[in-house]
Amino acid sequence: MLGVFDLGYGTASGEELAWQDFALCAETDPDIFFPEKGGSTTPATSVCSQCLVQAECLEYALSHDIRHGIWGGMSDNDRRRLSRERRRVSGLGA
Repeated sequence: MLGVFDLGYGTASGEELAWQDFALCAETDPDIFFPEKGGSTTPATSVCSQCLVQAECLEYALSHDIRHGIWGGMSDNDRRRLSRERRRVSGLGA
């Protein structure tokens, strides 16, 4: 069975991916992080909420423009909303 990190997103350096060694999702069925359209994200976000590297996971997904699955406790729609908000806020400070 493939793990959540074996899904083709490995374009980063080993150092950048070191947080994955501590990711709770690595010990969990990866299918819960990629629910069918309209499926529940609750099982995945529940795992994420207990994970020590949730913030690192989220930043990785944002910086690599990952558009599928639950990363750092957020769906693709949540991550896009967060990215827009960050751009808006950073534009105000410029």
